[in-house]
Amino acid sequence: MRTRPRRTVVAAVALFAAVGALPAAAAQDQHQEQRHPSHGGLSATIRYTEYGIPHILARNYADLGFGTGWAQAADQVCALADGFVTVRGERSRYFGTDAAADSALSSATKNLSSDLYFRGVREAGTVEKLMAQPAPLGPGREVKELMRGFAAGYNTWLEKNRITDPTCRGAAWVRPVSVEDVAARNFALAVLGGQGRAVDGITAAQPPAATTPPAGTTTPDAQDTARAARELFAADSADMGSNAVAFGGSTTANGRGLLLGNPHYPWQGGRRFWQSQQTIPGELNVSGGSLLGSATVSIGHNAQVAWSHTVATGVTLNLHQLTLDPADPTTYLVDGKAEKMTGRRVTVAVKDGEPVTRTQWWTRYGPVVTSLGAALPLPWTTTTAYALNDPNATNLRASDTALGFSKARGTADVLDALKRTQGLPWVNTIAADSRGHTLFTQSQVLPRITDELAQRCSTPLGRVTYPASGVAILDGSRGDCALGSDPDAVQPGIFGPSKMPVLKDAPYAENSNDSAWLANADRPITGYERVFGTIGTQRSMRTRGALRDVAAMATRGQLTVRDLQAQQFANRVTAGDLVAADAAKARAALPAGTATGSDGKAVDVGAACGVLAAWDRTADTGSRGALLFDRLWRRLPVSQLWKVPFSAADPVGTPNTLNTDAPAFATALADTVTELRAAGIPLDSRLGEHQFVVRNGKRIAVPGGTESLGVWNKVEPVWDPANGGYTEVTTGSSYIQAVGWNGGRCPVARTLLTYSQSSNPNSPHFSDQTRLFSAEKWVTSRFCEKDILSSPALRVVRVRS
Repeated sequence: MRTRPRRTVVAAVALFAAVGALPAAAAQDQHQEQRHPSHGGLSATIRYTEYGIPHILARNYADLGFGTGWAQAADQVCALADGFVTVRGERSRYFGTDAAADSALSSATKNLSSDLYFRGVREAGTVEKLMAQPAPLGPGREVKELMRGFAAGYNTWLEKNRITDPTCRGAAWVRPVSVEDVAARNFALAVLGGQGRAVDGITAAQPPAATTPPAGTTTPDAQDTARAARELFAADSADMGSNAVAFGGSTTANGRGLLLGNPHYPWQGGRRFWQSQQTIPGELNVSGGSLLGSATVSIGHNAQVAWSHTVATGVTLNLHQLTLDPADPTTYLVDGKAEKMTGRRVTVAVKDGEPVTRTQWWTRYGPVVTSLGAALPLPWTTTTAYALNDPNATNLRASDTALGFSKARGTADVLDALKRTQGLPWVNTIAADSRGHTLFTQSQVLPRITDELAQRCSTPLGRVTYPASGVAILDGSRGDCALGSDPDAVQPGIFGPSKMPVLKDAPYAENSNDSAWLANADRPITGYERVFGTIGTQRSMRTRGALRDVAAMATRGQLTVRDLQAQQFANRVTAGDLVAADAAKARAALPAGTATGSDGKAVDVGAACGVLAAWDRTADTGSRGALLFDRLWRRLPVSQLWKVPFSAADPVGTPNTLNTDAPAFATALADTVTELRAAGIPLDSRLGEHQFVVRNGKRIAVPGGTESLGVWNKVEPVWDPANGGYTEVTTGSSYIQAVGWNGGRCPVARTLLTYSQSSNPNSPHFSDQTRLFSAEKWVTSRFCEKDILSSPALRVVRVRS
């Protein structure tokens, strides 16, 4: 066992002493909880700096969790409480059965299906059983202590503070939580890409009646199913995405690494990031963004390494097609032997009504499911049913992985943490360190679907869906079609670390939600199974733009954190670079500069072509022509878009050349001009005049652009021309960090939480960083003690249970 040097203990004592000796001005702004002695309970010191960022100082993991739970509740109590209602299965009790469900923690469309699922998880003791498993199968001791402390911190904040957020002020559903509630929230995030996608299909699955038509008339269409599966599992079209790039020492000004992380996550609700620094002197010191309800840092940096995540292309579930006993649709056959499904009766309390009881049906493979969303039905007939396998339903290890990252001293330790804990359900990891190393790895918990297994065991439907989307549908009637185990995997039925795509010490490593293939365009990664993603296929517009940018940066060299900041807000529209000039020239081919719209009316598009010609090809808030191009681009049909098709020999440069000869182009241009004129929006208006959010009655312009435009700084706003244009952002750039090192003891870090630290409109930190985002400005990270204690905004709160 490695012992810590004596100087670490001395430093720890000095650190607590420094906090205790803060000037009176800082000590005056402390909450009433200081008057309550701890009596051996939990405690922490929270130092707030600019923009309400807390630096949580604690003596152990339970105290650190306590301070984190307290501080998160102070900023996000309503979002947290709403999520705890979800994982308890109590939404119908408080909000009614038919109201829209909490989209942060599952795909359920209504509260009733959400409650039936999460209540079923609770009544089955799923989370408690996972918590009881010894590490590495279950959470480690430190993570359990963090969860215990988090629950206590949240509860103590509720006990000692008045809620001012109108979203939940005085609401009966804001209640104290248990450690199981905190763990259940982590479980919900783990299964988000598996069972969480299928909540409606799991809770609606009921045995067919005797009058159900024969199986042949209800078999899903293979091509339609494959298309729906491909769209469902396309990471770049989901409500989460991301960019991240790590640069190695050969490309930087000082031979040390650089990392730019730009995750794209929801701007509202329970899947927001929250920013903090967590410190246990001599043990842990990490800064970054945590997903709400998490007691660990999800994306961040310490003194020696920085990391970020991007949503991966790995398909986190598979299906088993069951052959049923014709006499009993709740009995299925495996190797000719009958197995009875297990019925789990779940009862949900309902607001102003009688409780609702339903039975969910489970098999050796997982729950029976009748759909993966409305576009992907999986009918349960008298002869066939489908069971869903989600290996993350037995994975509560993500916090252990995050804690391993937080303690890492370099990219090698990051990779080691992934190998030890194997806890990341649906993301890639990109990292850089102070010694100039880089890392990309798609180390995620995936069902062990090898191409050989899919070839040997796919049903006729699966033979179409697997190559098209990575969704395997295996023959559940054959025991030799079981997933099997890798010797280095911590749980059965998943891939071990040796099978994960990994790229170490490349000059750059980048991902924008495409597969691992082109993490570095000069060092392609190949040889992985289809379930991880594709090889040699067309990349997204965002990936193409990102690869072009970062490869050029790496070639130029001498990079610093300032270059990362410039890349984040370059706001270059990749699609605009490719086609705007062609679109602008199209006027010459149009009779009298007019085009016919979809309504059959002729429209003068000459001015629009002039605006596109003058446009600077960016999505800055001051760009004239960005909005026009955005609205045009959304109308252009993909099938008629390009003259030069995709080539795997030039994946960054192809496809290209806008097909302005296609009739659909002229129609789209005419319709775009008509739309903007009808809304009273000038064709050459600045983007920020019509792409904004409203906070406390004031407009804040938003830079960036939608997924298909290929803008690094992705935002997905809501089009509402009656109220001025894009009036809200549903998802996009969230916790951004640009991190490097200069040889000193403190990392060089700039951060930005785009939607700000608090969702409470009465908080001073409701929109302060949103205004920074609008102005393309950054927060200088205060990581070292001297920087924290010298903050002009320093406010100290000592919290105790």
